Amino acid sequence: MTQQIAAERQPDTGKEKWNRQRLSCKMSLIKHQLRKVHMKNILYTPATATPFLQNKNYMELCPRTPELARYIRCFWGTKNLYEKQELPDAAQLVIPDTCVDIIYEADYTENTVTSSFCGIHDSSFFASDRTKRGYAVSLFAIRFYAWTAYAFSEDSLKNTVNGWFDAASRFFWLDKELRQIVFEKHTLAERSRAAEKLFAERMEQTRENDTVNQAVKQIISANGFVDTAGLAKECFISTRQMERLFHEYIGMTPKKLCNLVRYQFLWNEIIKNPGFCIQDAVYKYGYTDQSHLMREFKRYHSMDIKSARQYAARFSGQ
Repeated sequence: MTQQIAAERQPDTGKEKWNRQRLSCKMSLIKHQLRKVHMKNILYTPATATPFLQNKNYMELCPRTPELARYIRCFWGTKNLYEKQELPDAAQLVIPDTCVDIIYEADYTENTVTSSFCGIHDSSFFASDRTKRGYAVSLFAIRFYAWTAYAFSEDSLKNTVNGWFDAASRFFWLDKELRQIVFEKHTLAERSRAAEKLFAERMEQTRENDTVNQAVKQIISANGFVDTAGLAKECFISTRQMERLFHEYIGMTPKKLCNLVRYQFLWNEIIKNPGFCIQDAVYKYGYTDQSHLMREFKRYHSMDIKSARQYAARFSGQ
């Protein structure tokens, strides 16, 4: 018996230790794979105020892999390098799209590349092209879902709502690589492929929170019509804990995000459904009544539904 006990207490052999390490690696891989598919099959495609706009000055390209599409809504920018000849474009409406952007502007006349990080917005504004006439320029940007940008960042997204920052302040590793790529490659397709490669190499180092992922999944599944207290309870944390997590990983409270997601679902239906009915939308998205829906829409879009449709149609087919 003594010999048996002694044998059981013998240190692990090299093979046993290797098997244990192998099992640990497998468990880590399984956990990572589960996290990657956490938002799978959740259809959510936030739209801009000009969802039909596609021209030499603005194009969108979706990520080529489903894995990366979970994090990135699209790559966007100028199709090619171009020389600014015409007068500055009229200011364009930017609405809350529940996304954040890293934007690069390459100026080949002055040989400079500038970058910025645009946090999630909870109100609309007008942006104008300030490029000087005669300058050779191009634009490249990455549009993340607001809750997935943190995965590739190196700092908190707290206090980034409605803000503009240097991209390197939160994405130093990415900014260091992309500046050279943006300057050397002139087309949107070339730049997006290079960026996809960078993200693929970084995929194993993403920083994510399972509770935030689960909460966002619930919000999107419910079209944004969610009771935040009940949401926290379903995630087995307090309301205050959930608010702290959302501030850290997204930059805003769960309640604000719910309202923006609901608004985006509504806007998508307005532009995609020819038979859109306000009364049906009131019921579908949990508004109190028609007045409530119209008031909330105008609050985020800065114009009524009819004007918003007309504005979007102006840029159709460009």
